[in-house]
Amino acid sequence: MEKVKIFTDSCSDLSPDVISRYDIKMLSTPVYFGEERYYDRDNLTPGEFYNKLENYSGVPKTSQIGPTVFESEFKKALEEGYKVLSLNFSSKLSGIFESAALAKKNIGSDDIHVIDTRCASVGFGLSVIYAARLLEEGRDLNEVIESTLDYCAHQEHIFAVGSLEMLKRGGRIKSTTAFIGNILKIKPILHFRDGEILPLGKARGKKRMFEYLLEKMEERGKDLGSQFIGLNHSANPGLANKLKDMIKEKYGVEEFYISEIGAAIGSHVGKNTVSVFFQSKDRVASPEVR
Repeated sequence: MEKVKIFTDSCSDLSPDVISRYDIKMLSTPVYFGEERYYDRDNLTPGEFYNKLENYSGVPKTSQIGPTVFESEFKKALEEGYKVLSLNFSSKLSGIFESAALAKKNIGSDDIHVIDTRCASVGFGLSVIYAARLLEEGRDLNEVIESTLDYCAHQEHIFAVGSLEMLKRGGRIKSTTAFIGNILKIKPILHFRDGEILPLGKARGKKRMFEYLLEKMEERGKDLGSQFIGLNHSANPGLANKLKDMIKEKYGVEEFYISEIGAAIGSHVGKNTVSVFFQSKDRVASPEVR
């Protein structure tokens, strides 16, 4: 049986127990508060990130993981007798995939496979878990890659943004729009299309927000009751648990993965965001492997 080491990055929002359970190597995204540098989910937990955000008037910056980091880690895995499967954050949002691909090119090994998932956060994390489970079943690596690409191609990401403040700070909306939106309790709804974050709609108040998310699941999902559904939140687990209960009651879903949004996405959406991730009946992305 071939030995395969899965690599991912912290934009997958995978928890330490999942990383340990599947023996995954996670590389951390650098996060900057001004001149202070941290590493997402290494020396900056999601909770610490949101606490720092409370007292920070700017927008935290993230940068890509450099190719030399990937090159060093890939070489270690190869020396230990592993083949490498690197699943990476959407190339439409970061240069992380290109860093991993460049590392493969520099090493020159056909035993390194680098995937641009075109996914983010728990949508990305679920694709990593999916690949890890297939490998546990003893599937051939080429089969795992093809199945994972198909999984990523159908992965829906729908975010209900908790506050317009971070979108205003980042220059994505005007201050007046943010002020009026917050007063009226308007929740912007965003989604992914081929690895990019795009506007989908808006909901006024939490009740309508939850209803909207369930409507989109019914409209886009396939066999929801048998799916492994992903949920995340930013510093508000109650939102994710409420949505979980509603999904379980409506669709009979038994398996969920819930995580807290880390710094990479949290720096754009702030606190009180909740998201749902599920398999669509349609292809919504074009992931690739190098």
